[in-house]
Amino acid sequence: MKKFTAYFVRHGQTMLNHYNKVQGWVDSPLTEKGRADAVRAGKQLSNVKLAAAYSSDSGRTIETSRLALRQNQDNVNIVSYQYPEFREQCFGYFEGNDGNQMWQFVGAQVNLTSESDILGKYGLERARDLIRKADLYEDAEDDAMFWKRLDRGFDKLRANTKDGESVLVVSHGMTIRSIVDRYAPKLDEGIPTINGSITKLEITDDDVHVDFFNRIDFQS
Repeated sequence: MKKFTAYFVRHGQTMLNHYNKVQGWVDSPLTEKGRADAVRAGKQLSNVKLAAAYSSDSGRTIETSRLALRQNQDNVNIVSYQYPEFREQCFGYFEGNDGNQMWQFVGAQVNLTSESDILGKYGLERARDLIRKADLYEDAEDDAMFWKRLDRGFDKLRANTKDGESVLVVSHGMTIRSIVDRYAPKLDEGIPTINGSITKLEITDDDVHVDFFNRIDFQS
């Protein structure tokens, strides 16, 4: 059975992150801190021999991947791919809105008013369904839509990665946390995925094992 390693990195801080705005499929540039986040992740992975680099097709992940790869001159010739399957979840009508206001609006359906309360009671999967239900335009992804897309991304990784290889995947906070919540729920302690953090996955033909989640002190 084929087995390979994927280092999932959350993109660096963006302008919308800085202002606590909802950022799923909408994009914004990296801040100065965000560029430093990317460089830090790249330095921590500089001793890992990478076969390829992947990111979502969002500008913030593409830029993070580019900055991270620059931290090792051996990565100059690595081929980078953009897979839309590894995008952040789509928040539809709420994209670009204030984060706290979105959760108040969504939580009104269940008499809760904060992100921590909603996720604590209903979990990530049910929360996606609540966001979809609250979206006036019905554009937000529900949990089934989100995982159908993400599973396609894992299938593409499996098809294009050889046994024993290691790859970089730059993705998004809620996406990475959702992967961990599905495959290693005990590691998801309700803490948001940190910008520039590293999550290590061991992927086989039919499973995903999470070695660690949300590390900013990883030494390869």
